[in-house]
Amino acid sequence: MIPNFIIMPSLADKLKSMGVDMGINELKPKKPLRRDDYPIEGVLAGEWRSTPCGETFVVETRYADTFRRGTAPLRGDASLEIIAAWAKEPELAMLHLEQFVFLDTETTGLAGGAGTYTFLIGAGRFEGDGFRLAQFFLRDPAEETAQLAAFEKFVAPCEAIVSFNGKAFDMPLLDNRYILNGWPPPLKNAGHLDLLHLARRLWKARLPSRALGDLEARILGATRSQQDVPGWMVAELYFDYLHTGDARPLRGVFYHNEMDVISLAALLNHMSMLLADPMSGGVEYGLDLIAIGKLYADLGYFDQAARIYQHGLTHDDVQHKAYWKAIEQLSFLHKKSSDIEEAMKLWQQAAEDGQIYAYVELAKMFEHKKGDFAEASRWTQQAIEIVSAPEYPDIERAQWLPELEHRLVRLEKRQNASSDITLQAKSLFFVQEC
Repeated sequence: MIPNFIIMPSLADKLKSMGVDMGINELKPKKPLRRDDYPIEGVLAGEWRSTPCGETFVVETRYADTFRRGTAPLRGDASLEIIAAWAKEPELAMLHLEQFVFLDTETTGLAGGAGTYTFLIGAGRFEGDGFRLAQFFLRDPAEETAQLAAFEKFVAPCEAIVSFNGKAFDMPLLDNRYILNGWPPPLKNAGHLDLLHLARRLWKARLPSRALGDLEARILGATRSQQDVPGWMVAELYFDYLHTGDARPLRGVFYHNEMDVISLAALLNHMSMLLADPMSGGVEYGLDLIAIGKLYADLGYFDQAARIYQHGLTHDDVQHKAYWKAIEQLSFLHKKSSDIEEAMKLWQQAAEDGQIYAYVELAKMFEHKKGDFAEASRWTQQAIEIVSAPEYPDIERAQWLPELEHRLVRLEKRQNASSDITLQAKSLFFVQEC
């Protein structure tokens, strides 16, 4: 039994003697965050820039021409002729690279309309021996006219835009902000290269996603730091900033925007090199060469397109389905160029693989070009036998069979009519001889 006069120390006393504070009474109250504790100018190395409409916050970063985004330098000397022709703006190939602005915006929403602000406008352009990137920030919606004025001054030397989905998103929103403020949009009549649409043309067959972040990793070999924030979080972080005044979370938003603009410059350089000289060995994948060949063909460069197709077909990454689709495209390219013999060689090759379109094209050639109705009927009959087989897909059979049967009936009529004419000619010859 413990005597009453002996007082045992409690656990709390022991912890307190070791320097451990216990209980809410021992906790010091947390200092409340004030709106001016972490202002934007204290978080990011920018400056307040004066405009006729007031001040706006701008962050500028300079990159040397030798800077690389992954494996791709920002600046190259490849011709923009093919890209400009694809964009249906051939005059852009005559511009100097310094006349292009690389543009990406961060907005308060995706819906557009009067309530959607472009709270961060990232714009880059080549200047001297480097790349100048400026980010125009909207600290408060009331300062929008100052932001727009500063941006307008920055892009004054530019006559063309490079963006990623900017035709559908960034530029309509940005133009709308100027119109709502009673100003004419400064880039309204500028040419526009939207690299999203070109990326889809070039890499749709090989890459499951053509988002800019995926192209950075898969095409440019570039990665982003952990500072980056996903696009879907950007608007929420800005609204939090407007509510609290704490600009620290916006570091990631500025980084995200900066990398988007830098990647645009590197991606344009990479694309222009691929398209200007696809046969030089710089294109690693056959699927990419085939896509470039189709783009050349669509632009009317048939001879170059055929060579690019043929080179692409030699690559191992072109699997069965893609291979025969490319053969089909190349055969019609030869047909369009009136190189019928080369087209027929490819159709005969494709027919051996059971490609029904090839049987149809061979039947057409023998009927219309060579007048050999019997041979045209033979190719048509073989195609009917293939699509009538039980293992042939029902949907494709329904597509091909009526056309093939109609063709066969017509060919048999022409063949019979031709035979009658031949018999009549022989009879007339016999009478004349007699």
